[in-house]
Amino acid sequence: MNVFRDPRVLTEAALAVALAFVLGLIRVWKMPFGGSISLEMVPLILLALRQGPWVGIAAGAAYGLLDLAIDPFVVHPVQVLFDYPLAFGVLGLAGFFRPTVRGAILGTVVAVLARFLCHFLSGVVFFASYAPEGWNPFVYSAAYNLAYLVPSLIIALVVVVVLLRALKGAQPSPRQ
Repeated sequence: MNVFRDPRVLTEAALAVALAFVLGLIRVWKMPFGGSISLEMVPLILLALRQGPWVGIAAGAAYGLLDLAIDPFVVHPVQVLFDYPLAFGVLGLAGFFRPTVRGAILGTVVAVLARFLCHFLSGVVFFASYAPEGWNPFVYSAAYNLAYLVPSLIIALVVVVVLLRALKGAQPSPRQ
């Protein structure tokens, strides 16, 4: 059965994207050139853990395009790909892990590291001119992106594990 044709999976994916959008509007901290500390990754990671990587990647990329439409920071067309659909699409990599506590922790870490890599590469290539005088673009990009992704990762780890436990108690995962 093709999961993309299952109305329950499509509904769950649409709800995850919508919830990510709303949670993305509630920011603990917003960085000056894009990026923020929020809960926007949580529904996308949970979706990937429950429905698998392909659903997670598709929903993450859709969310990235929605985020681009609502709150863009564009300096180059290729930068748009790295900072929006790719950066959020890779959150679906969490779906390669089992929806257990250990799998959720590993999947969340891998997904956020992949997102970091997308933003890091974009920062090195397209945002090096924003680096303070004397800063290496690699160090600047790493420091800038880690400043919001590390707190976001910690928050996501806690919330994903708590919600995954709650969801497991309520109903078995429909993942195939």
